Amino acid sequence: MTVHFIGAGPGAADLLTLRAVNLLERSSVCLFAGTYLDAAVLAHLPADAERIDTQRLDLDDITRLMAEAHARGADVARLCSGDPSIYSALAEQTRRLDALGVPWEVCPGVPAYAATAAVIGRELTAPEVTQSLVLTRAQRDSTKMPPGEELANFARTGATLALHLAIRHTDRLCAELAEHYGPECPVVVGYRVSTPEQLVLRGTLTSMPALVADAGLRQAAVILVGPALANDDFVESHLYSACRERLTGD
Repeated sequence: MTVHFIGAGPGAADLLTLRAVNLLERSSVCLFAGTYLDAAVLAHLPADAERIDTQRLDLDDITRLMAEAHARGADVARLCSGDPSIYSALAEQTRRLDALGVPWEVCPGVPAYAATAAVIGRELTAPEVTQSLVLTRAQRDSTKMPPGEELANFARTGATLALHLAIRHTDRLCAELAEHYGPECPVVVGYRVSTPEQLVLRGTLTSMPALVADAGLRQAAVILVGPALANDDFVESHLYSACRERLTGD
């Protein structure tokens, strides 16, 4: 049988892909992180499926449980918040499964930064304002960032930043980023976007630390930073411009 790493999206059950729902309906074992998941997602599982909250388990425990389920002939759903391609420990888990000879596959999901951008109705890239999006995270009491991936280096480009695992460091990050984007650069924080607990904060690099502190946010949030979040003074995309139509005859 197979271990299916499934992107659970930002939390809402109706933001799962059709493929994800199909896999959940066929899985008799499901491992999930309860901190980031709306309980309604688990309603897609068979009624008698084994549900295992991994909040207090380490990777060795999780791997053992998946391998044991596989040995019993069970299909396993390993739910990952957002999309498995970023900050999901997919690489560590699949490396362990490969060593054990346990087959696995990946089903993508809606990432939290995309869900937050949808809620505020903003495109994270704007013509001649910024055409790049950087997905990164904070680092203090966690895995070291590789050389060259300092936040200041990304900020110097002027790209839109989507900061994960960073909400507890909002004060420090906003102060650092203000040196490059300016203190009034727009910031959006999305907490458990798409779930009943959803909270969206809008502010600037100056005001956001106080807004986060007042809201008591400590986890399950993504921070978006960059001029594209509030800048309506941009040229029209060449792809759809009237100028292009005149040149190409399209």
